Amino acid sequence: MTLRDLLPLHPETIEWVGTVAAILTTGSFIPQAWLIFRTRHVDGISVGMYSAFTCGVALWLAYGVAMNSWPIAIANSITLSLASAILVMRIRYGGDNQN
Repeated sequence: MTLRDLLPLHPETIEWVGTVAAILTTGSFIPQAWLIFRTRHVDGISVGMYSAFTCGVALWLAYGVAMNSWPIAIANSITLSLASAILVMRIRYGGDNQN
């Protein structure tokens, strides 16, 4: 038994699920990036976590392009921009407390 047997969805429905998931997960970074941009407050942001996350998102972007999956590619290109901006602001405004 496969996952498709457990969750039989039409391919168009699967694309919509992926698109909505991409919008939600990508959009979740906007408030964080905007807050940091406005306040320059980055004490709770981990350089290590955002470095690893940004590299992972870059790999997801490469995967989306390689698989010709535009919901994955577009969402991850936007997420990569936002995560990179947060990482740069963390490094720039974080001072000596680089956790």
